[in-house]
Amino acid sequence: MIEILSPGRLAAARTSGALVADILHTIRDRTTVGTNLLDIDRWAKEMILRAGAQSCYVDYAPSFGRGPFGHYICTAVNDAVLHGRPRDQVLAAGDLLTLDLAVSQDGVAADAAVSFLVGGTGDPRSAALISATERALAAGVAAAGPDARVGDLSHAIGTVLTEAGYPINTEFGGHGIGSTMHQDPHVPNTGRPGRGYRLRPGLLLALEPWVMADTATLAIDADGWTLRSATGCRTAHSEHTIAITEDGAEILTLPSR
Repeated sequence: MIEILSPGRLAAARTSGALVADILHTIRDRTTVGTNLLDIDRWAKEMILRAGAQSCYVDYAPSFGRGPFGHYICTAVNDAVLHGRPRDQVLAAGDLLTLDLAVSQDGVAADAAVSFLVGGTGDPRSAALISATERALAAGVAAAGPDARVGDLSHAIGTVLTEAGYPINTEFGGHGIGSTMHQDPHVPNTGRPGRGYRLRPGLLLALEPWVMADTATLAIDADGWTLRSATGCRTAHSEHTIAITEDGAEILTLPSR
């Protein structure tokens, strides 16, 4: 399903997007060496419920997972990259942590992710991974607008990632979003310009470039959810929800502070 939001529902999307961004910003600031992933999940739950919003994850049970996700935020560490299920793990200095969060408020969902180095410093190669996904995300947003096609966004994202020297996996990528978290169209992290669905004002997209340092192959944990690099290399993931407008694209998941 491809959903086009009315102006009134776009206002609700802005509310959801701001909430996602502010929760991620707050958790990033609170996360230090010694933080437990289960504490991060608890913080996310408290902030979502306090805002009167609904988690898109806790009851989420798609075909590629093993039962309901059962947590409020994805926490992926080092070689984990997607769907990282929080567990009893204490973070160390230099760990590369990705937080991925989706919530729904007033009937509209928003989704965002951020990667960072715990303690603020670490391997320069990890910083380069993070930077590549952030630059690819910016390129995807810049390519978005009315009458652009999905392939234009995919090509812009993929060009940055390829030029940075990273393999690209196309099993998981960006997606439409609206009254539900995952919708059509699928937005791969590489593609051909001028191809695919033509974007329209009112469409929401979650763009999410992610990479693994030296492989495009994923492995899955015994928890049935957490996806890791098959070689054990480090990974990074950046994501924003955007709204297509008459003038271009509006990022809905920027923090308010």
